[in-house]
Amino acid sequence: MTLTIGPLQAQPGRKTRGTIPVDLGITTVEIPLVLVNGSRPGPRVVITGGVHGGEFVGTDAAARLGGLLEPEEVAGQVVICPVANPPAVYDGRLGKSPLDDVNINRVFPGDKDGGPTERLAAWLFENVVSGADAYADLHSGGIDETLLDFVGYRLTSDDELDAKTRGMAHAVGYERVLFGRNAQGGNSHAAAARQGIPAILIETGQLGDRDPAQARTLLDGLHRLLHHLGVIEAPQHVAPVTVPPRDWVWTGSVVSPATGLWYPDAATGDEVTEGQSIGRVIDPADGSERKVTATATGQILYGMNGLTVAPGAELAAIAVPHD
Repeated sequence: MTLTIGPLQAQPGRKTRGTIPVDLGITTVEIPLVLVNGSRPGPRVVITGGVHGGEFVGTDAAARLGGLLEPEEVAGQVVICPVANPPAVYDGRLGKSPLDDVNINRVFPGDKDGGPTERLAAWLFENVVSGADAYADLHSGGIDETLLDFVGYRLTSDDELDAKTRGMAHAVGYERVLFGRNAQGGNSHAAAARQGIPAILIETGQLGDRDPAQARTLLDGLHRLLHHLGVIEAPQHVAPVTVPPRDWVWTGSVVSPATGLWYPDAATGDEVTEGQSIGRVIDPADGSERKVTATATGQILYGMNGLTVAPGAELAAIAVPHD
């Protein structure tokens, strides 16, 4: 079958690259896509990067994958969108869009009659994500964020769907596989799960890094995933998995209690106990301190590296092995 998204088409055995204009009401953005229509039947796999600005590893790896995959190597169809949110990626370079200060990964599946970011989410979901047999959304620790690489997915009430999704998450080959206990919320992979699409989040790299080694790590994981899904043969020149994937579960999130300057006492990767002091928020005006404590016991998987914080800013996310 011909692979078609908007005006872009790829016949069986062909690869097409281009951009599609998307009307966001107050402006029009150009969404880059790579359509790889394989030489034999198989699943349709969608990969997105650049949902958030300042998270360069996913965009880099997605763009590299789009250049590497050739139709004769592919069974099925692969849709790659390296920059899913151009305003945030090119203009904002942060999680929220400069168009309306909205985090697109909180409003999926979007609203075609809403604000610009909601319209973009709706277009992506309707035209790119919907109809996929498998979906991977690529993220990393942003400019202010330290992070340990992990894969995330959401549980649903569908045991068969959950088993497929868990298999995808483990196939990436990362040590930590984090699952959420439900598919609520506006994250892309949660919204996809609610539509019955096996969907995962892959977090690779931190601090807005663009290290080619991190992109290579993610590319290796994507090749393992595509092999698991039957899209490509066993990949060559992919680093072996040295630590078996292990299921983890989130136990707590720590947010800033005030506006001020953040001075952490615990770092990403540290083990903490509930109630333990993990830092202070200091008022730069009068020097007063607000103690910040861990809300749960476990390991900090990502944390705030920036100095300046506002109330509600996430300072740390804590998880433990599920077993």
